[in-house]
Amino acid sequence: MKSYKIALIPGDGIGTAVTEAAWEVLGRAARGAGFGLDGTSFPWSCDFYEKTGAMMPADGIETLRGFDAILLGAVGWPKRVPDSVSLHGLLLPIRKAFVQYANIRPHRLLPGVEGPLRAGSFDILCIRENTEGEYAGAGGRVHNGTADEVAVETSIFTRKGVERILRFGFEQARKRRGKLASVTKSNAQKYSMVFWDEITARLAADYPDVEVANYHIDAMAARMVMAPESLDVVVASNLFGDILTDLGAAIQGGLGFAASANINPERDAPSMFEPVHGSAPDIAHLGIANPIAAIWSGAMMLEHLGEAGAAKAVMTAIEAATARGIGIEPGKHKTEDITAAILSALG
Repeated sequence: MKSYKIALIPGDGIGTAVTEAAWEVLGRAARGAGFGLDGTSFPWSCDFYEKTGAMMPADGIETLRGFDAILLGAVGWPKRVPDSVSLHGLLLPIRKAFVQYANIRPHRLLPGVEGPLRAGSFDILCIRENTEGEYAGAGGRVHNGTADEVAVETSIFTRKGVERILRFGFEQARKRRGKLASVTKSNAQKYSMVFWDEITARLAADYPDVEVANYHIDAMAARMVMAPESLDVVVASNLFGDILTDLGAAIQGGLGFAASANINPERDAPSMFEPVHGSAPDIAHLGIANPIAAIWSGAMMLEHLGEAGAAKAVMTAIEAATARGIGIEPGKHKTEDITAAILSALG
């Protein structure tokens, strides 16, 4: 029987509960489709940092390299470890080391879920550049603690990086409704964002079957609220994509439904799948975390592994549960009850 090696990093807070729920659902789907999932769990988290002084061991990246995919829960516990430490100590190094340059986040309303907008039917695929841009980590501080202190944060945009994320977006648009929206702020950022716009225009000639539109980030934020049904594939830089996908989560009913995939399209290293929500330490002990985002992320993992049938079965089960009103209101159902409803629908 075919089997896939999956690295599990539950992380912090509710990450442990939603990862456990997702793993149970994915295991059921795998057995039903006739393949196996071999999971190995790693305790890398803020707890691990407090014990060892690092978010993961020095050989953590090489350890993960041998897996087919990574399923991550949530990372962070700001009262104990600064977010700048937890993020740059675990999540960002994995994305960069494995060249997971395409961050994919789907935004649509599940059956039974009422979003905050009048629009009830939209299907947006946000694609965020995931390894450079505003989160490149280039910069520094001098004259620390003095009146002359200076902080510099430099965004890095390479031709290779911008071209490959835009081509990825064009390819996704071809598979969907043939529309791509490129998001910048080139009226204010006259170097990096004009550079992005120029590459978009040049690549558009290679995809005559895709309708291309250019938006400034503020205009795109307004469009996602006022006319989300007009959007198909949205491509943006690291920072802009990060912000827009939190807005996308809001219009689809909340972070409990927001799934994501950190993809290495060349498949020469493992890709990583995670819910967009954070670790939510304030509710971690209550057993009410919504596991749907984590389970949806797991479905994206199955699809990436080539198991489209199992991925579809998981999504159908999620939709069957939400259509019954299970998991559609924050805090109304326990994590275990939402998981049980999805398992029941999965059969």
